[in-house]
Amino acid sequence: MTYAYYVLVMLTLCYVVNVIDRSQVLAASVQSIKKEFGASDFQMGMLTGMPFAIFYSLMGIPIAAWADRSNRRNVLVLAVATWSGMTALFGTAVNFTMLFLARIGTAVGEAGGSPPSHSLISDYFPKARRGTAFAIYALAVPVGTSIGAAIGGWGNQNLGWRNTFIAIGIPGIIIAILVLLTVKEPPRGMSDGAVSRGASQTTPGMWDVLRFLWLRASFRHLSLACALHSVVWYASGAFNNAFLQRSHGMNVAEAGYWISILAAIAGVGTFLGGYLSDRLSTITNDRRWYMWVPGIATLVCVPFQFLAYLSPSLAVSLPSFVGLMLMAAVFFGPSFAMTQALATLRMRSVATSVLLFIQTLIGNGMGPAVTGFISDRMAPAFQSDSLRYALVAIGVVNLWAAIHYMVGARSLRSDLELSERLAAS
Repeated sequence: MTYAYYVLVMLTLCYVVNVIDRSQVLAASVQSIKKEFGASDFQMGMLTGMPFAIFYSLMGIPIAAWADRSNRRNVLVLAVATWSGMTALFGTAVNFTMLFLARIGTAVGEAGGSPPSHSLISDYFPKARRGTAFAIYALAVPVGTSIGAAIGGWGNQNLGWRNTFIAIGIPGIIIAILVLLTVKEPPRGMSDGAVSRGASQTTPGMWDVLRFLWLRASFRHLSLACALHSVVWYASGAFNNAFLQRSHGMNVAEAGYWISILAAIAGVGTFLGGYLSDRLSTITNDRRWYMWVPGIATLVCVPFQFLAYLSPSLAVSLPSFVGLMLMAAVFFGPSFAMTQALATLRMRSVATSVLLFIQTLIGNGMGPAVTGFISDRMAPAFQSDSLRYALVAIGVVNLWAAIHYMVGARSLRSDLELSERLAAS
């Protein structure tokens, strides 16, 4: 298992770079870019969400289908090199069109990151450990957010947003080379005791995979729950730095440091989500805990959101953000683990891509843009506090997300049994 954990560390490093490049440095740069290009909150919400979401979603499924048919390690290496190069190019943009095009390039690269990584993790770790393994992998989100927020805040203050973007693109190239040289492509089905079946199974067509997954009610509800929760997640990620600047008078570096600390704390929630799901499902012999754990956590987010955004006092707001970030990050591990469990061996990359397609298109596509739109509409009445109320309004979507987790749990056991019978045939 030592090498399996080494591979997990390398895949997690790739994901850390993904998260840093994707959003947090951009989130810290929102105010600077807005000022330089004379943009509105709606335009900045579109820049942080829409172009990335559309191309990330649309390119993810065909790239994942390629990974299911070929060497997943090589697909991942190409993806990491692509998004890192496009991140550096973002810093050279001279107009808003170039910013959008560079974001599109980043999205295309990052579309090839998680699907092959998830499939590799499923072949290196057995079912009973996958929730925890995926939680460790998902720690890249709070870790990347923490590093990105700190670098973004410090870089904007001391280097300027352009040089910051150029600098953060370089580590991804180095990591891509390390993955190419040190990570082995495992036999499919290795940790399921199904290597021979994995090798002999034909890879189903993309539309066959989509039909298979969509016929599983638990997968439909899981995807919608993740997507709706991500509406709030991406909105907060895009605007929390700006919120702390506008509503609490912080400068960009101070806001970046606080978000960095809060994101690191969220790592505890990410790990606990996977660990508790594995532990409770094993103790009770009931895998519905993989839906119940994130569902309960998503519901608990709502009161913390009201306190974090509405309180005028940092003494109340910051501790509330701690609770919010802990609960908001719980969903990663169990959601990823169940997506892989509901898929058969030759459709695991595409299954992840379908989840991320729905999650990103709805969550990243709508969250920042809708929040920015609400903030612009409220600005005449609330001025700099308009963002505060926009973030509160978008947070209510978590109630809807929690319902889908609970409803999806009803059919999870029967759907898992069907997928396992098909995988064994």
